[in-house]
Amino acid sequence: MTDPLLALRPWEAPEVTSLGRLPMHAIDRRTGAVRLDGDWRFQLLPAPDAPLTGTWSTAHVPGAWTLQDTGDLPQYTNVRMPFPQFPPQVPAADPTGVYEREVDIPAEWAGRRIVLQVGAAESVLLVHVDGRPVGVSKDSHLAAEFDLSQRVRPGTRSLLRLTVVKWSDASHIEDQDHWWHGGITRSVLLYATDPLHLADVTVRARQDGALRVDCRVRDAGGALPAGWYVSGELDGQPLVQDTEFDRANAADERVSDFLGEARLAATVPEVRTWNAETPELYDLTVRLHRADGTVADTSRHRVGFRDVEIAGRDLLVNGERVYIRGVNRHDFHPLTGRTVGYEDMRADLVLLKRFGFNAIRTSHYPNDPALYDLADELGFYVVDEADIESHDHAHEIADDPRYLNAFVDRVSRMVLRDVNHPSVIIWSLGNESDYGASHDAAAGWVRRHDPTRPLQYEGAAKTGWADPSVASDIACPMYAPLEDCVAHALSGRQTKPLIQCEYSHAMGNSNGTLADHWAAIESTPGLQGGFIWEFWDHGILQRVSDGKPAGRSGAGLYADGVAGPGHRWAYGGDFGEAVHDGAFVADGLVFPDRSPKPAMYEHRELAAPVRIECYRHEGIVLGNHQHFRGLDWLAGEWELALADGRTLTAPAELPDLRPGQTAAVPLPFRLPPDGGEAWLTLRVRTARDEPWAPRGTELCAPQLRLRAPVAAPAAPAAGRPVEVDAEGLLVHPLLTTAPVLSLWRAPTDNDELGGMAERWRAWGLDSLVRKLVSVDRSEGRVRVLAEYAGTVGIVRHRQEFTAVEGGLRVDEQAELPAEFDDVARVGSVFETVAGLNLLEWFGQGPWESYPDRSAGAPVGHHALPVDELFTPYLRPQESGGRHGVRRFTLSAPDATGLAVELDEPRQVSVTRFRAADLTAAAHHDELVPRPGCVVHLDAAHRGLGTASCGPDTSPAHRIAPGIHHWTWTLRTR
Repeated sequence: MTDPLLALRPWEAPEVTSLGRLPMHAIDRRTGAVRLDGDWRFQLLPAPDAPLTGTWSTAHVPGAWTLQDTGDLPQYTNVRMPFPQFPPQVPAADPTGVYEREVDIPAEWAGRRIVLQVGAAESVLLVHVDGRPVGVSKDSHLAAEFDLSQRVRPGTRSLLRLTVVKWSDASHIEDQDHWWHGGITRSVLLYATDPLHLADVTVRARQDGALRVDCRVRDAGGALPAGWYVSGELDGQPLVQDTEFDRANAADERVSDFLGEARLAATVPEVRTWNAETPELYDLTVRLHRADGTVADTSRHRVGFRDVEIAGRDLLVNGERVYIRGVNRHDFHPLTGRTVGYEDMRADLVLLKRFGFNAIRTSHYPNDPALYDLADELGFYVVDEADIESHDHAHEIADDPRYLNAFVDRVSRMVLRDVNHPSVIIWSLGNESDYGASHDAAAGWVRRHDPTRPLQYEGAAKTGWADPSVASDIACPMYAPLEDCVAHALSGRQTKPLIQCEYSHAMGNSNGTLADHWAAIESTPGLQGGFIWEFWDHGILQRVSDGKPAGRSGAGLYADGVAGPGHRWAYGGDFGEAVHDGAFVADGLVFPDRSPKPAMYEHRELAAPVRIECYRHEGIVLGNHQHFRGLDWLAGEWELALADGRTLTAPAELPDLRPGQTAAVPLPFRLPPDGGEAWLTLRVRTARDEPWAPRGTELCAPQLRLRAPVAAPAAPAAGRPVEVDAEGLLVHPLLTTAPVLSLWRAPTDNDELGGMAERWRAWGLDSLVRKLVSVDRSEGRVRVLAEYAGTVGIVRHRQEFTAVEGGLRVDEQAELPAEFDDVARVGSVFETVAGLNLLEWFGQGPWESYPDRSAGAPVGHHALPVDELFTPYLRPQESGGRHGVRRFTLSAPDATGLAVELDEPRQVSVTRFRAADLTAAAHHDELVPRPGCVVHLDAAHRGLGTASCGPDTSPAHRIAPGIHHWTWTLRTR
């Protein structure tokens, strides 16, 4: 007999979004449910209509089968689809997973309504019980529920089969920048309710304390029984029935015997409002009663009282214009793919909170329900995004009526599920799907159902950021040039808040000019923030031996961003897939193990809640840069870094400041009279335990220079010889290679994808040929002139080595021809003997910093082992640099070694790898550290920018042709 679900072929029918699936609702049924997670019997078929075999394996639920040694591996694409068919067609080879298990139906559920909930399945779900069809669902990132009451018997065992088809018409609108997986990726639950049950509960809680709770009631048996009623309480205080609502509905013909509606109301005096800084929550309990007063159903919610509105070109939360310091976040884990546990989600949000983020865009689909609970509790503004992205075929699909139901279905189900979360302040219609009638239809549904929140959609801006007729209340462009944003805000034509949905791309060594963005945002009315792309590097832990995902067995095989022995972080192409987009999936602010990249510290400082505004005669002026909170929850410590190597500390008493206020506090130290450079830092920490940070967690370190450096030229040492070889290269006992000119860096992802690396290779910067021109010797001094030839130009390089007291001064000059109008760096590179394993420096740190990403690295005295200076970006590239270095030492365990003093703050890097080593490697397991140190001293270093997807660095951070000078002194310790 033909299976009616298979006969329907729902994987090829975009008009069919569900069959037998229950309506979405906002009631959490996880409490008291029977969890069906664990190992299921599993078969992977080559196509949906292929026959089952007699051979079963096991697959863990929840989890993607692509990470469980099933033979079907993950595949990464960004824009293009992984198969060539046009929508709604799919390939004939369509992996289909069949999951089976027996389920014991509790005997105590007799007479109750029994519901199956499948948290998420990618991408089409077919449900059978005891061989009988139940229903179909699409939408890979929202739960599907099915009423099994007529298909199972309490006290007996039933066979549950879940069939998941990987490729479908729906795949064309789930073309998100992520790994393609297949499987059941969120928990499977079985729960029971009374036949008389709460079908939905919608909560409206306003800033003024007004609370409205709308309840929808159904009865599984048909008509509603007479006499039912609803009660509720908020933090133990009873709510009242809204009698005006009851009278209005008494004559409403739309209310049938099969659907009941009731409204509860209250006004909370002296209400504690919710916002991302002080996320105050109340406990709401709603009960459905039978006529005799007994409770038929209960629903519990956490309520935050807040208002969201747009006033002119400002987005307001509780009447305040708030900055959106956001990040885009996928559900991701390096072992389990899209399956993320509660503790992992909490760790994600805790980390973001500690680094100054206050907003999340759920790119590009509704995230796991637990994430919204955590955002409510910890305090995040959420842009909730529908599971719609048709990137490869966006224009064709946007107006395709075959996909109209899918667009409205996905947007409406998201809203129905998440409407009660105070953290959700904006609805998003999806991502990168052009703009068409289907978007307008979905927007119309949202505006009717939930007028309390604005909605946004980036694609709607195609006719202009100020167009009032499009389905976006916010101008939310993607990677718009900063100068364009500022010009729009100053044009007088702006009609909406401008909050970029993506504005800084965190691929590899990136996020340059982040400080420029925030300087503009905070000084330009009309600009209100944005979301960095993205939180995670989506590296999957892979066994090098067989090229397969490590799966759950890989737990513990990584730390500090580095995969353990025999493993590596896989990106596109590493699983043998022919169609892929390489390392573009590794574009996060954290490594796959959630270790923060250096760019996180940049953001932390730019989002600092308290800042040093300036230094006046009356003292240090501090400012409170929060929107709602005072400074009483913070503690501080002053730190004074002096050029002579000393660091002084003193406790700091933070003033009582309301948001936006400033106050002067006395300078905590008396500056020494020697006139050396001095930097004052305020270490700001939590003064008490916060839900997201224990007492003493550092949140920022604002800094101010109190005194500039004073140059002190080294005294010549007459008569001391300077030794160079026949090629004019310096000979020194601690150097294994002499200092030579370097214009090349191992290309960053931004360099490669932005086109700079291709240009540098064409110029021959990676293979400059040195030719000695002349050597001029005099007592205690040697002048060397050399030429470095590329393919299109010649760089004249002069070095002058002068013996000075205790060492050697090196004066260098490089003359770049006009052809080299934007090189990676200009400076010296040399290598040291082995054994110099500790770097101590006075400059910016302790983490990596670059010219256009240095706000988060305070000047001070720092020390790290050389092996910890390198940043292990998933694809090896330029990394490990420190900006603004004045001097450093490299020493062995016995404190011997070398010291370098620079004429002015310079970019310095010390690692175990040459630029050529990094350029040649695709993964870190291919790198072999050198025994000595590779040292770069840069007179100029190009900024990082975000050109892999977005604007390049600013002109101020590019290197012009012409003459560049730098001087440094080398001493032996």
